[in-house]
Amino acid sequence: MSHPIGSARTGRPVGRHGRRRLPATLALAAVVLSGAGGVACTSEAPRAGGVPGAGPVADSGRVADAGGPAQADGPTQADGPTQADGPVWAGGPPDPDQPADGPRPTPCATEPAAAEGGDAAEQAPTTSGKQVWSFASAPQLHPMRVTVTTQRTGTAPGQVFVAPYSRSTMVGQTGSLILGDGGDPVWFRPLPSTSLQAADFKAQTWYDPATGISQPVLTWWQGTIAAPSTHPGGAGTPTRSPLPEPGGCYYVYDSQYRLRQTVAARDGFRADPHEFLLTGRGTALFIASRPEPTDLRPYGGPADGAILNSEVQEVDLSTGEMVFSWNVREHVDPAESQVPAADAVSSGGVWDAYHLNSVDEGPDGQLLISSGNMWAVYAVDRGSGDVRWQLGGRRSDFTFGPDASFRWQQDARFRPDNRISMFGDGCCDQPGNAPAPQSHGLILTLDVDNRTATVDRTYHHKPALFSQSQGNLQALPNGNEFVGWGPNPHYSEYAGGGNTRGDGLRNLLYDARMPGENVSYRAYRSEWVGTPYYPPSVAASRDSGQSVVYASWNGSTQTRAWQVLAGPEPESLTVVVEHAMRTGFETAVGTDNPGPYFQVRALDQDRTVLSTSPLVRLGG
Repeated sequence: MSHPIGSARTGRPVGRHGRRRLPATLALAAVVLSGAGGVACTSEAPRAGGVPGAGPVADSGRVADAGGPAQADGPTQADGPTQADGPVWAGGPPDPDQPADGPRPTPCATEPAAAEGGDAAEQAPTTSGKQVWSFASAPQLHPMRVTVTTQRTGTAPGQVFVAPYSRSTMVGQTGSLILGDGGDPVWFRPLPSTSLQAADFKAQTWYDPATGISQPVLTWWQGTIAAPSTHPGGAGTPTRSPLPEPGGCYYVYDSQYRLRQTVAARDGFRADPHEFLLTGRGTALFIASRPEPTDLRPYGGPADGAILNSEVQEVDLSTGEMVFSWNVREHVDPAESQVPAADAVSSGGVWDAYHLNSVDEGPDGQLLISSGNMWAVYAVDRGSGDVRWQLGGRRSDFTFGPDASFRWQQDARFRPDNRISMFGDGCCDQPGNAPAPQSHGLILTLDVDNRTATVDRTYHHKPALFSQSQGNLQALPNGNEFVGWGPNPHYSEYAGGGNTRGDGLRNLLYDARMPGENVSYRAYRSEWVGTPYYPPSVAASRDSGQSVVYASWNGSTQTRAWQVLAGPEPESLTVVVEHAMRTGFETAVGTDNPGPYFQVRALDQDRTVLSTSPLVRLGG
């Protein structure tokens, strides 16, 4: 029988860590560095379509003629025909931030924040070739192609959610991407610059406590992350202190891909890319950060430095009111950090002593908060803010069994039966130059009364992967575990039994690799039903005397087939292809009908028409 992990030991004060409050001289040093701003969302809305030069939006019933935008190189979907003169297309990109209802929410940053001191130099992505998808009917979309290396039976149902970006040449566009098991795109929302990133992209449930109604939504952080600095003399090893630039915030989209809400950090803090968690109270929990000027000499750093402080903030989604906050600097001494304060010299003067990277809700009003740079996970009482217990770090309340300890951990989550899970980065900067352990998913069993932690399950990759940061371990409904490998371009699914370090293929059901040096902060698998508010897209071209019609509907999960209409005039279309099975994101359908007007209808599994595309005119 499961019971709350955080139950206090009899006779031991729950809030014993109250002694960790810092001197007032430090607690009051909350002045934000110049450039931190505190403005979490900009007032400028993205351009319609979200991608510069993407072309006009064609409403259903309108016609795009031969003079309209065409893909420069023709369609290059795998094994599909290539048209020498490029197809004519219609049904252009929708407004990516169409509000669901009511007033338009304030979008997050849409341009890089280079003026604020970040490394936001524009670097052109690779948008053609074998590692990138290109579509005749959606020429504005160039998502990356992933390679599925392992695919066995027994995986959980659902799609894969990633937000690809790269610190070198980006392969494809950055943005939020849903993929099928075969690696084909389901929905893609590209960003207009490689210097903009999305993070923690996932499906969640939106609860309205006033009505009791819940609905599935998509959420992510969007903004610009400054490039990580390097340790002095450390051969380029990245520090764990990427600092989000001002202007970022969190997006909430509904299942029709309309912007429902954006959420900003409060009190001068910056919206942090690490966590955005919706609760059953109609609130959102997230991590927010800000650099606070501090004399770091007592810690071995510069006099004119700063500590990167973090808060867990909770906002009521209906009122926008902040209903809870927990400031790590008020409860945990920065002197316990595993990152030397001297590192501030190579990171813009900012010491990332804590690096909060996840927050989870558990029993008895507890929060589980991970501090990667403390090597510690804290169970926090919401009512008092006190730390109930600390797992790991310099002052751990627990002793560890074999292979149970961790370093640089991410994504700490409550599990049933007195267990917690996390992603153990483990990599780099080991004490005494010890060999770096490989990164892995880790589930621990906690004996709170006796303060011991033992291994329940581990999930390793073969070949071994070493992640300096990022990563996650997700519990799936069927008992499987899904692992995002952070700065390594992989994501994997394992049967729930786990594996051992020496047997990385045991229980591995699914593995995929992103192209080039693309990575995703986290990766998830979830079941998602998307019903786009915008119509399907269509393109047409001539190939060897035949008309070829290309059909796609970005984000539709219910389309199973396409119906093609053609005719000499817009008012005289007839069905020329009754039922062509969907073959991926884009389906190419041949017909002897010369048109020149074409249109497609999306059909579900019962052959019911879901939506109709605009007309497209093929010039001759």
